[in-house]
Amino acid sequence: MRGNEFIRKVQKYAKAAGLVCEWRANRGKGSHGVLILGDRRTVVRNPKDELKTGTYYAMLKQIGLTEQDLR
Repeated sequence: MRGNEFIRKVQKYAKAAGLVCEWRANRGKGSHGVLILGDRRTVVRNPKDELKTGTYYAMLKQIGLTEQDLR
């Protein structure tokens, strides 16, 4: 999964759950940006690149979601 796909899926989940979701591309260094879900946040590195497995699961943990939430 690419970073852009991850952002879109989290935004779709947030809309369905009635949560506030915000993508701030200017809040990171270089190609990094911050994805905010409610009161939690995670850093998404270059959204155009493929996410590594460990990074993907760490990002899910940081915003309090599971893989099933994004399906």
